Amino acid sequence: MVGKLGFRPALLSVLVLASLVFMLSLLTRTVSGRDSNDQTGRIAEGGGTTLIHGGTGSPGFTPVVTTVAFHAEHSAGGITGEFDCLALAPGATTGPGSGQFTVNAMYVAGNVTGASVNGDTATLTGTANITGLGAGTNVPFTFVVHKGGPGAIAVLTVNSLTFPFNEILVQGAFHVR
Repeated sequence: MVGKLGFRPALLSVLVLASLVFMLSLLTRTVSGRDSNDQTGRIAEGGGTTLIHGGTGSPGFTPVVTTVAFHAEHSAGGITGEFDCLALAPGATTGPGSGQFTVNAMYVAGNVTGASVNGDTATLTGTANITGLGAGTNVPFTFVVHKGGPGAIAVLTVNSLTFPFNEILVQGAFHVR
């Protein structure tokens, strides 16, 4: 009888551990072209207007707004999608015109070739052609986007610059499937 009682706690411990490992494996998943969790094929999509947190940074802290649009989906060969982000700054830092965002500070036009999803967050990767700040062709980029409407956050990093762009969505929506 002692042997049977000793066996049950050990079996229970193994089952609990196996369940925990299984649940952790579901938290983060790399998305491949053969992933069939979403029958529509969409991984992430969205668009809207964002405000770059801190603008141009110290010392001027000139505000920067962006118009961003993106989508990533499954394809037969992997991940496909597009990413576009136009960053505009005011022509003047103070006074008349300082609230008119008319200067093209940066434009990123990229192809999404990789994606991973962790809960309500998607990480999209690819290469882009960039004009303005960080200009270059076939520049690797990473776009980390959190699901939500106004107030949702995203971070764009391009390999031609040493700092990321922390964006706060003020109008629009980001979807992560």
